[in-house]
Amino acid sequence: MIVTATLLSAIIVLAIYFWWGFRVLPGEKWQILASVPASRTGQGTWKGVNFTWYGLLTANAYLVAVAVLLVLMGAVGVPPLGTTILAAAMLCCCVPASRLVAQIVEKKTHTFTVGGAVFVGILITPFVILLVNRTAGAALGFHIPFMPAYAAIAIAYAFGEGLGRMACISFGCCYGKPLATSSGRLKRLFAGRGFIFFGSTKKIAYAGGLEGAEVIPIQAVTALFYAVCGLISAGMFLLSHHTGAFLLATIATQGWRSFSETLRADYRGEGNISAYQIMGMFGVLYAIAAAWFFAHKPTELPDLIAGLKSLWSPALILFLQGIWITIFLYTGRSTVTGATLSFHVHRDRI
Repeated sequence: MIVTATLLSAIIVLAIYFWWGFRVLPGEKWQILASVPASRTGQGTWKGVNFTWYGLLTANAYLVAVAVLLVLMGAVGVPPLGTTILAAAMLCCCVPASRLVAQIVEKKTHTFTVGGAVFVGILITPFVILLVNRTAGAALGFHIPFMPAYAAIAIAYAFGEGLGRMACISFGCCYGKPLATSSGRLKRLFAGRGFIFFGSTKKIAYAGGLEGAEVIPIQAVTALFYAVCGLISAGMFLLSHHTGAFLLATIATQGWRSFSETLRADYRGEGNISAYQIMGMFGVLYAIAAAWFFAHKPTELPDLIAGLKSLWSPALILFLQGIWITIFLYTGRSTVTGATLSFHVHRDRI
């Protein structure tokens, strides 16, 4: 009963969040969240630093992903301290990788790639779990089981990546191909349902020249697909089908990542097959090998109530807040847009 109620509640919250985002985020005013004066210019104005909705929505996605990981790991008996150490270790590797891989593949120093970060995460997860078990786990008396942890991380990623597409809508990146040049089948499927972005500072405008053009809403399709995969995989996890949940979450998300690039118009590197598509396909093969190697038969059902209760802790709440603030400051401070600010007094209100 608690599993069904939790999943239904998640469906309702996700539906409302997506409905709001798909409607408003392509608009011009939903890119810059705030501008902060940084230095004064000679003309009596200020140079401003922009903080973006991209950063806020990305921070939301990371927050949800880590919370899902904490709940699922708590449900299989891993103490919150063990999960926070694992999550912190993974984030310390994957968050910098999101910029480093973009620099290598796209030759750009001021952009991020979730695909590259996820590829690094898929590769290092078994080694990070082993390292945590042998160091902090041995010292503090906890053990992280490989396959349940791998599955929980894959499920958390599905939710985080799905919600992270909202940030892409706000910034106008990862955009789809214009419907005007798409095949007849795609036109019929998405006509009247595509995204139309406005704002010269959105990436689709300055990099793709597609401001005001209806494009395939690939971010929305990805968000919905990943959220559904996350919900089904979470249900499987809570029924102790850890290996199946891991395979579904990983194969579906990485397979879709490779295929969905055929519907995208943004620059993804040189070649007919992008480096990110190769990473996605390799990630699928790596996941199958990992599932075979780490597969196990669970002895009891996960305790969702215990997992949910583990979140209700001042220390964990502060940890989650710290993650949100760190991610917002790291991804939300825009380096590709600028602002010129001026201030004045309303004389009639003195």
